[in-house]
Amino acid sequence: MEQQRIEVVGKLGSTYGIRGWLRIYSSTEQAESIFEYKPWFLKIKGVWQRTELETWKHHNHELIVKLKGIDDREAAQVLANVEIGVDLSVFPELTEGDYYWHDLIGCQVINLQGYKMGTVTEMMETGSNDVLVVRANTKDAFGKQERLIPFLYEQVVKRVDLTTKTIEVDWDAGF
Repeated sequence: MEQQRIEVVGKLGSTYGIRGWLRIYSSTEQAESIFEYKPWFLKIKGVWQRTELETWKHHNHELIVKLKGIDDREAAQVLANVEIGVDLSVFPELTEGDYYWHDLIGCQVINLQGYKMGTVTEMMETGSNDVLVVRANTKDAFGKQERLIPFLYEQVVKRVDLTTKTIEVDWDAGF
């Protein structure tokens, strides 16, 4: 059997009420999209455990969820701040030029001059465009330990090769 690859899509927050409801923080592009991905896995004591969503609803600009088998505040409290993950196989295929953040994290970034700028350690959303957070392996010749490079496909990001885990960018190494 192929080993599951779990991607974090959100986090359970604090309890809500006395019947086992929990606040939820979604890291999907649209908050409600988290409910399209099933089944959910919760990372409890470092181990991913499958869980089943009973229902969810909006409450005062927040999302709250009820998980099956969690019927009181005490049982819900144990799950506060636990990460929610889904198997990567449930994500839909993307079109050319679109990438999931989890595919970009860990890629080596090289500029057009062949300078190795570092590794993508995380992604940031700025509103206008996503940003690659690139950490240099060591303090580089330009004194940079970290660079923020806009993920503007074709303008800045010239090529993404997920098989070799490399991203080629049109970006000055001094920035």
